[in-house]
Amino acid sequence: MPRVRTHSVALLAGLVLGVSACSAAGGDGPAVSHGDPKACPTDVVDVVVSLSQWTDLVRVLGGDCAKVTTIVSSGAIDPHDFEAGTADLAAISQADLVVVNGAHYDVWASDALATLTSRPAVVDAAEVAGVPAEGADPHLWADPAIVPQVASAVTAALVDVAGDGGGYFAGRRAVWDKDIARYVAAVDALRKVAAGRTFAATEGVYDRMAEAVGLTDVTPPGYRRSASNESDPAPGDLAAFEAALADGAADVLIYNTQTSGSVPERLRAAAEKAGVPVVEVTESPTDVGGSFVAWQYGQVQALSDALSGTP
Repeated sequence: MPRVRTHSVALLAGLVLGVSACSAAGGDGPAVSHGDPKACPTDVVDVVVSLSQWTDLVRVLGGDCAKVTTIVSSGAIDPHDFEAGTADLAAISQADLVVVNGAHYDVWASDALATLTSRPAVVDAAEVAGVPAEGADPHLWADPAIVPQVASAVTAALVDVAGDGGGYFAGRRAVWDKDIARYVAAVDALRKVAAGRTFAATEGVYDRMAEAVGLTDVTPPGYRRSASNESDPAPGDLAAFEAALADGAADVLIYNTQTSGSVPERLRAAAEKAGVPVVEVTESPTDVGGSFVAWQYGQVQALSDALSGTP
């Protein structure tokens, strides 16, 4: 059965009072996907996921035996700037299992967990993958080597928390493995067309995939630093980026469609003028109820098509 935990009532009340002013920070609030107790051979596990990037993985692995609450469920919300509200803190405090990204991407979730006198089970994707808590690229869901590691950790945690149903969760893992097979095959195919090729990116949200398939990054370092710091690039860095597109140094431009502004639009225009394919990616899924596999497969296929010259 899910573990029964006690929390400091005074501490939790203080948390609620302390964040009441920002209770709407999550937009429409957490998104919830309910399990089905009638179809679950064990107790339904209450799982909280900090970010929508990991929601579908948890939902598939948990099946009917998991109620999945996603805190940051909208792509319009920047996880770096997010402030947990009352409903978010309550969901975390009452969960049996919490799944976080880590690597300082959703530090608010780790901070919330640290305030609890008795923590739920936690799967931290960065810890699972051996990624440092500070200074590393936090876009772990874009790394094809990390995704199966997180899946294994989530399955193990579900079995441990439920205290039963190991066979059921093993079956759900088989479903996940079958679903993700086409993504794995697409990544393998991408490696073949990416060998010896280059890319530049308006943001580093897809760098882990680019590195995994062997692409060489030709984004000017100054521009990359300003993008990671969410500041405007220096004129010289922007000019260097446009030159890399104009002279053919970059074979593709990876473009994050969830960031608006004159700079990325200017770079896209420069790429199109130079005949450099533009590959659209998103930092988070556009639909929290959508498929992780479909989201990631679509991006992998788009990059593969651009590098191979497929329209």
